[in-house]
Amino acid sequence: MPRINLLPWREQERKVRRREFTVALGGAALIGVICVLFGKFILYASWIDSQNAKNNLLKKEIVKLDAQIADIQDLENRKQRLVARMEIIEKLQRKRPEIVHLFDELVKTVPEGIYLTQIKETGKKLEMKGVAQSSTRVSTFMRNIDSSSWMDNPQLQVVETAKDSPTGGSSFTLTSDVVGVDVDNGGETTVKKAAAK
Repeated sequence: MPRINLLPWREQERKVRRREFTVALGGAALIGVICVLFGKFILYASWIDSQNAKNNLLKKEIVKLDAQIADIQDLENRKQRLVARMEIIEKLQRKRPEIVHLFDELVKTVPEGIYLTQIKETGKKLEMKGVAQSSTRVSTFMRNIDSSSWMDNPQLQVVETAKDSPTGGSSFTLTSDVVGVDVDNGGETTVKKAAAK
């Protein structure tokens, strides 16, 4: 009976199996790496999508907040305008009795022989034009203004002798300061100059 040596064949079979195992192991490792990378890619993609969704939400909220800030600024501007109007109205309310007292005081300070032809108030300055029988009457008028509680600091601007006047009087221009009034919380009106005297 002949002898058959099967060892080389088995050795070759082992080499083939080892090679197949190595290839299978390499393929499995490659597939595992690919699976891990794909999983990471999906995970990172989901994180990016989640962050993009958050960013979009934040952008929408920022747009809403910007609109609210614009509304608030508009309301602040309206408030400032209303406060300015209220201050003007309050000043006018405080000044309302002043003109009455001023005209009453003018009646008291104008001496006989002086006729006022024009009165003009600019801010706190009062400009009066008129005709006087003599310059002494103008001096008396200035002294009366100086002692008045509603007018102060009279200054004579112009005195001209009226050439064509039959009475021979003088036309004059006089300025004085209008003394302001203080209104306290109780509604009491006090004259600053009168309080100082």
